[in-house]
Amino acid sequence: MGQQLTMTPQLQQAIRLLQLSTLDLQQEIQEALESNPMLERQEDGDDFDNSDPMADNAENKPAAEAQDNSFQESTSSAETLEDGEWNERIPNELPVDTAWEDIYQTSASSLPSNDDDEWDFTTRTSAGESLQSHLLWQLNLAPMSDTDRLIAVTLIDSINGQGYLEDTLEEICAGFDPELDIELDEVEAVLHRIQQFEPAGVGARTLGECLLLQLRQLPASTPWMSEAQRLVTDFIDLLGSRDYSQLMRRMKLKEDELRQVIELVQSLNPRPGSQIESSEPEYVVPDVIVRKDSDRWLVELNQEAIPRLRVNPQYAGFVRRADTSADNTFMRNQLQEARWFIKSLQSRNETLMKVATQIVEHQRGFLDHGDEAMKPLVLHDIAEAVGMHESTISRVTTQKYMHTPRGIYELKYFFSSHVSTAEGGECSSTAIRAIIKKLVAAENQKKPLSDSKIAGLLEAQGIQVARRTVAKYRESLGIAPSSERKRLM
Repeated sequence: MGQQLTMTPQLQQAIRLLQLSTLDLQQEIQEALESNPMLERQEDGDDFDNSDPMADNAENKPAAEAQDNSFQESTSSAETLEDGEWNERIPNELPVDTAWEDIYQTSASSLPSNDDDEWDFTTRTSAGESLQSHLLWQLNLAPMSDTDRLIAVTLIDSINGQGYLEDTLEEICAGFDPELDIELDEVEAVLHRIQQFEPAGVGARTLGECLLLQLRQLPASTPWMSEAQRLVTDFIDLLGSRDYSQLMRRMKLKEDELRQVIELVQSLNPRPGSQIESSEPEYVVPDVIVRKDSDRWLVELNQEAIPRLRVNPQYAGFVRRADTSADNTFMRNQLQEARWFIKSLQSRNETLMKVATQIVEHQRGFLDHGDEAMKPLVLHDIAEAVGMHESTISRVTTQKYMHTPRGIYELKYFFSSHVSTAEGGECSSTAIRAIIKKLVAAENQKKPLSDSKIAGLLEAQGIQVARRTVAKYRESLGIAPSSERKRLM
């Protein structure tokens, strides 16, 4: 004999729904509505009645009997009518309750209303386009021989997502059929034609060539054009290492002149292929909405994100208690599954509400003052406050989003480790990142702050952080090292 912990199907379903995002949950609800006839979506204005139809079938019988009686009365009255009277009572045009939009939903439902000013046709209907398809579209518009078109297609296939040619011209030329007798000069000539396509700079083999192609497409009257072309052609390595003194000496330019040349180069795009968005847009639907009302932060669920469900009372009334037929057993099982699903949704909403309320209670400083006021928070703190396990809190905070006056954040964003302060207190790592970002934004770009200097400034504020920790936080923020942040003022 022994004891064993087993998870019931209801508990497994509740846990699975708990960790789904809002978009995944909507898809799960749609699948449940399509597979279970007992479930139905409650429309606005309907009375939400989720009572147990299996409790007493007596309530359903009068309605069913009334429906049967009305049907019998209409049948009997119809039988007593003469044929002529029946035809006279039927109008030539019967009223139809089917609208045009019900049949042709694709065209009608996607159109904007008259008062919808924020409707964007491109955002809602456009699909992502790859760089290759964009270049092939331009190739189809260009007059070209069959051989050159074959070379162009091969070159376009060798261009990566950043817009650079990955293979050398020799490798591309060697890949053609020897019977075609394609020479290297022909491949290079076709490449020069592709380099005139949009986006500017596409098809380059090096960074210098990419920037030079973009400079050539600018107006000839652009100031410092010749100096910028010389800079990206001959001194691109010195520009990358930010050796400005060497650049001024070799290019024979003064500091102010070199600054204007560098500003022109920095206005170019080193990754032209990134301008073509190939991925589909991703949407975030907030699960929780937080707003301030009279110095109080109110937390509420986003009711528009999750549709309300109920048990269909008409189908539930067909279930008979003592009937063991196959049809009645099927309807009974479907009814029980519908109840479990609705109860799991209610449990999910209650748990999400509890966790979100505790997070707002802990992070009032962030909502009032921003990232610098973020307090340290771990899963154990919320789990202890709501009386749940940490694994449950982890499921609730994964892919769940909170809409605040400061923006939309994932619930996991409010959790962070702590760092000790000089007074014996604690400071959140998120707050330290915000302070580092603020210090870097206000630094002297001629002499940017090093990681050691940033650690010293944090220590002056009572925050004890090692230099390696500062470097880790700086890299997580996407801030380059001090040697790469140096600018020529």
